[in-house]
Amino acid sequence: MRAPKTTTEAHELVAFRRQFHAHPELAFQETETAAFIEGKLREAGFDGIRTGVAETGILATLKGTNPGPTTLLRADMDALPVQELGTPPYRSTRDGVMHACGHDGHMAILLTAARALARRRDEIAGTLVFCFQPGEEGYGGNRVMIEQGALEHPHVDRTFALHLYTGLEVGKIGIRDGPFFAASDQIFLTLLGRGGHGAMPQLSVDPIVASAQLVTMLQTIVSRETAPKDTAVVTIGKIVAGTTHNVIPDEAELTGTVRTLDESLRRTMPERIERMAAGLCAAMRLQYTLDYEWGYPAVVNDAAMNDVVRAAALRVVGSENVVDPHEVVMWAEDMAYMQNERPGAYFIVGARGHDAGLEPQHSARYDIDERALEIGVRMMTEIALT
Repeated sequence: MRAPKTTTEAHELVAFRRQFHAHPELAFQETETAAFIEGKLREAGFDGIRTGVAETGILATLKGTNPGPTTLLRADMDALPVQELGTPPYRSTRDGVMHACGHDGHMAILLTAARALARRRDEIAGTLVFCFQPGEEGYGGNRVMIEQGALEHPHVDRTFALHLYTGLEVGKIGIRDGPFFAASDQIFLTLLGRGGHGAMPQLSVDPIVASAQLVTMLQTIVSRETAPKDTAVVTIGKIVAGTTHNVIPDEAELTGTVRTLDESLRRTMPERIERMAAGLCAAMRLQYTLDYEWGYPAVVNDAAMNDVVRAAALRVVGSENVVDPHEVVMWAEDMAYMQNERPGAYFIVGARGHDAGLEPQHSARYDIDERALEIGVRMMTEIALT
């Protein structure tokens, strides 16, 4: 791995990441984070800064000296409601809040790249928009930023974003054309039976037994109703029912997630789930309610924009360290909204080392191998100058 250009820049990069990690803020509450970023941008000479976009978001514009497209580079800002269990010296100082998904690193990467590019304005063709976005973790902050003009003034032509990924070794870049991250929707099912004594089930209509049947039935949507070439997941992650060991309750509540890559398959899922719930409840004498909540669409990469990422990755890490195509990742990511509006590419940067970056995203012991940060900066800088 090539050494950073300057010791000062490398020190700032790690210091920024640790500052963000130690002071996490939840979705749409990133006020201190935003103030820190704004201050560092102004210190670097930025004056085209829009603040308060989607509550706490920032858009910073840098015009090059040569004609070219307007390119948006994005980092997400919010932390998760997780109590950090790891013990790094920069661990979270806030109980119950933690950067457990790499957003601290994303911000440090984009902030460092922005400051470096401000010194290289003469090499920039077109305009760069540095987008620091709040509320990615389930709140759709990206969509709110679009609604508040993030893709206009100036009109954005193309978008790029990265994600640090502990599923990939540090020093590697993951790229995939077409769908890369999954669409994510939620299921809220309530099965309504009739409660009674656990020793006399014949006098009740048991929603717990029905729930167990339904969880199994729903798995056949993927195994028997979806083509093997199409990727889908139906998971019931929470069941709430009953109060004690010998009472059959009146109802059971099931909550789950549906992940898909293909939009046409995605649109069929509510009908399939309801058909199974209706059939089961008819057979077992229950009533039901189903609320299906549409979430983030799939992240779909534009092939031409991915070619820009490929060219940058070859220069930064070399062909032997480019994983292309990388396997699909069934997380959801609200960068999908911008990529639905403009050609864009989303890629992953390996963050797993021998001694760090060993835990998965959203783990209470999540951390990264900080060598990945420099690779992220170099990737964003190369893309910006392409």
